[in-house]
Amino acid sequence: MEWGRLTLAGAMAAQEDENWTPVGDPATGETIGYVRMCSEDDTREAVASAHAAFAGWSGEAPQARSAVLRRLAGLISDHTEELATLLTTEQGKPLAESRAEIASAAGYFDFFAEEARRVNGEIVASPRADSRILVMHKPIGVVAAITPWNFPVSMVARKLAPALAAGCTVVLKPAPQTPLCALALAALCRMAGLPEGVLQVLTGDAATIGAVLTQDPRVAFLSFTGSTATGRLLYGQCAITIKKLGLELGGHAPFIVLPDADLDKAATLAVAAKFRNAGQTCVCPNRFFIHDEVYDDFLGRLLQQVDRLVPGDGRNPESTLAPLIDEAALTKVERHVADAVAKGATLTRGGRRAAVGRTWYQATVLENVGPDMLVSCEETFGPVAALSRFTDVEQVKSAVNASQYGLAGYVFGRDISSLLKTAESLDLGMVGINAIHLGLEMAPIGGVKQSGLGREGGHAGILDYCEQQYLLVGL
Repeated sequence: MEWGRLTLAGAMAAQEDENWTPVGDPATGETIGYVRMCSEDDTREAVASAHAAFAGWSGEAPQARSAVLRRLAGLISDHTEELATLLTTEQGKPLAESRAEIASAAGYFDFFAEEARRVNGEIVASPRADSRILVMHKPIGVVAAITPWNFPVSMVARKLAPALAAGCTVVLKPAPQTPLCALALAALCRMAGLPEGVLQVLTGDAATIGAVLTQDPRVAFLSFTGSTATGRLLYGQCAITIKKLGLELGGHAPFIVLPDADLDKAATLAVAAKFRNAGQTCVCPNRFFIHDEVYDDFLGRLLQQVDRLVPGDGRNPESTLAPLIDEAALTKVERHVADAVAKGATLTRGGRRAAVGRTWYQATVLENVGPDMLVSCEETFGPVAALSRFTDVEQVKSAVNASQYGLAGYVFGRDISSLLKTAESLDLGMVGINAIHLGLEMAPIGGVKQSGLGREGGHAGILDYCEQQYLLVGL
């Protein structure tokens, strides 16, 4: 495939050109390829190309854009194994998780292939008999998309699919840890018939590229998924040109188990949500609030599931616990666990680096977690489940809503009235009720407070890439 030749070309050039940077395998530490360190000039050229291509792409009939996206969805599905292997090699997650991510990416392109045909306007009743009011949705223009390393295929698809469907052109900046997946998708975009210039991929230093993308007035919309700290920085940089922003930022998801919950289901889904991608997801539960009446029973079931996790190379089908992306991520997890233990938490499982090597950390369970611990205040982004008991759900609601974050959360129980009241009272953009799979292409994904702005997915997702235009027509 073409992305293989791109990587090889980079590897050869890197022997004599310092403008290429290595991409590593987090499981082995080995270099798997090289990508260019794009400069400020490269970034300005990419924006210029996307700007020049905008008129042609936005002028295409929605059906034509839809056909390209549908072909792309099929190509992604056809190359599932190649893409999943690449994803696991450069990001580390188990192959089963990579395959699921590839399917999710294809789903986004398939869904927005249909939404491209449904960006409808409206006729508003005019107060005057001699006029009519028309409201249209027009593509916003050039989009800068900055994506994270933890889901390097589906996060690109989540931004690229609605942007292209709306008629926008895109300058994509993938995370430096996982650029090869983005290059692979770009190669498939060309195979699907995406016109020249509509998608530009920039690899290299985030600060260098980001400084140009945020300040160039030709970029109309910046969509970013990543940490709240970086989101704040981008927010400030975009103020100069008053760009529209879409931000999916940090999370600190609560997992609440009410006394009438199905404990087998709650424990199974708790482990699936917490330890997927070694806890390196924005929506994975960080804080577990378990009702005192069922705490011991839930804990026993949870530990049974945790003990079945197998840390190892994601290419081994028996491995179910991924490595952390790098040494910095591992150090943060160690700091959070050490802080919790020092402040009185009980280490029930794990608590150290896994013997399998490099950046693996054991699946860890902490009990007696207090509100002053780092795990209760910050996003750990690692395989650590922090448990505490409660007797009054109102206190749990207050603790959840006191956080600066408001991305996602989970509530488990049987009484629908209690579940809905609890879920609706939480200051969160998304809540799973007896369910954990929130990242669905037809649903509005996003957070509140310092977890972000805007929504990705669903019909709201494509409208974020549009501007309303109001036409007053005199008769």
